[in-house]
Amino acid sequence: MLVLGVETSCDETGVAFVRDGQLVAEVLASQTDMHAVFGGVVPEIASREHQRMLPVLFAQLVERTGLGPAAIDAVAIARGPGLLGSLLVGMSFAKGLCLSTGATLIGVNHLHGHLLAPGLEAELVFPALGLLVSGGHTHLYRMDSPVAFQLLGRTLDDAAGEAFDKVAKLLNLPYPGGRYLDELSAGAVPDTSMFPRAYIHNDNLDFSFSGLKTSVANHLARQQHLCFSAMPPRESLNRQGLLSLCPEPDQLAILCASFNWAVSETLRIKTERALDREKGIRALIVAGGVAANSWVRKAMGDIAQTRRLSLMLPRLSLCTDNASMIAYAGWLALQHGYRHDLDLESIPRGRAVPEDWIRI
Repeated sequence: MLVLGVETSCDETGVAFVRDGQLVAEVLASQTDMHAVFGGVVPEIASREHQRMLPVLFAQLVERTGLGPAAIDAVAIARGPGLLGSLLVGMSFAKGLCLSTGATLIGVNHLHGHLLAPGLEAELVFPALGLLVSGGHTHLYRMDSPVAFQLLGRTLDDAAGEAFDKVAKLLNLPYPGGRYLDELSAGAVPDTSMFPRAYIHNDNLDFSFSGLKTSVANHLARQQHLCFSAMPPRESLNRQGLLSLCPEPDQLAILCASFNWAVSETLRIKTERALDREKGIRALIVAGGVAANSWVRKAMGDIAQTRRLSLMLPRLSLCTDNASMIAYAGWLALQHGYRHDLDLESIPRGRAVPEDWIRI
């Protein structure tokens, strides 16, 4: 079965072919440089860019693979959560293809797609504990199968990725700034008393990183010399170049290490808490953009090793939004006997994505 995946949830436009669970090819266009000018994603610009790029990327995918529309058995579409305008562009494209070719439509929860992405590289193990760490969400799930997700903990305000971007903005680093904070922290020893581990003094599995973000903002208000006076030039956007522009590079590295430690420790504590409560877990799956962070990857690796769990971490290119994970998640749902009709709705951020599949 050949499945076309379509991803337009935020600022990445992607199309990919997955055949029988194996990635055939993917074409992706990023809008990062476009939105960096504004310090964040502008929804109207994002949706217009998706509309402009989708036909172009699909044509490139067809040319690269030699697989035309008639070869497509199903179209998997990221239906949400995400930016509504962006989601609607992808949904319209997917429905148009299904209407013209007779292909089956299957809607994919974008968050579940992230957590299933490691299956493109290794066999998924269930039951699993899934930790999704992205710009808009920090969630914990019990995963009993590719189509059975139980939400255990969720983001209450700022997600981990949002905290990274906001702290980077305070330092005058470009958007998205998470990777610069990770790079700047390399080799530095964190001051574990500098920032709090956010929202851990409770007995739940929810996340809140707004307090940590505020703590960093207050610290930088007192240590403004650690902030770049203006956004560094593009040629300096590497660890050595950035540190050379800071009057106290060692202190900047320690600050970044301390922030990374606070985030990764918060995630570790809540993940350990979930594993203590959920019985029969055999694997730990970590996904989303922040799963590319070296501190998070190490913390989750330590948990898996200590508890003798299979650790499933996608390669870095599968951590960010991509169409491969959507095509793969759609293929899995189809294998379990699910599909959608053409009245499928897009679901914006802030609303739960319903499990309104239809049995084939």
